[in-house]
Amino acid sequence: MRIANIISYILVILGALNWGLFGLFDFNLVGSIFAGARAVGSVIVYSLIALSALWLILSPIITNGVLWLKSRRAED
Repeated sequence: MRIANIISYILVILGALNWGLFGLFDFNLVGSIFAGARAVGSVIVYSLIALSALWLILSPIITNGVLWLKSRRAED
């Protein structure tokens, strides 16, 4: 679950960066990488970003309010 959280954070940051660039400079980073906003690669990346955002919303609910980014160690 820790790896899913880290990957989700990276993808959500990528999505936020893309929205920021689009809002400030009218530049679509994902669209320019995959040669169009409706290209297959762009749609896959947008879908992964949306699923990552949903995961980051639902993960604390599933784990009773804890979002793990580090491995759990038994405290002595």
